[in-house]
Amino acid sequence: MGEPLHLIVYIDGACSGNPGPCGAAAIVKDEDGTTLLEKGRAFGPATNNVAEYQALLLGLEAAAALHPARLTIRSDSELLVRQLAGQYRIKAPHLKPLHRQALRLLEPFESVEIQHIPRTENTEADKLSRKAMLKARQVDAALPPEARKAPPHKTFRLK
Repeated sequence: MGEPLHLIVYIDGACSGNPGPCGAAAIVKDEDGTTLLEKGRAFGPATNNVAEYQALLLGLEAAAALHPARLTIRSDSELLVRQLAGQYRIKAPHLKPLHRQALRLLEPFESVEIQHIPRTENTEADKLSRKAMLKARQVDAALPPEARKAPPHKTFRLK
């Protein structure tokens, strides 16, 4: 089989609480709808919007490994889709580095389209992201209460 010319990536993020334990998922398919890769990641605590961006990054990394010329990203997160398309500003400071990282990961592709789809068309990625979120919840539940608290923000000057 030669290198795929066009891949479709379904992405979704899920959180238990906002912020809370999260899961991100990406499913990479060819044009015929055949699943080529499925990736899930447990992490957190984070917000649901961070989970959506983590799903995007996971999907872009997975797709890049297959070297397609064209890429279509499908997400049920209108905020993520519109921010990536440049229609919405990124107001939340914690999303800006994730957005910049996504733009860097998009560079190798010749053509990229991002589509907002209804949740009913994103059930596979939703199921996988929830599975990853449950893993994150299990890890979170095993931690002592003081370890679950968000660490205080500290800034360090490097240069």
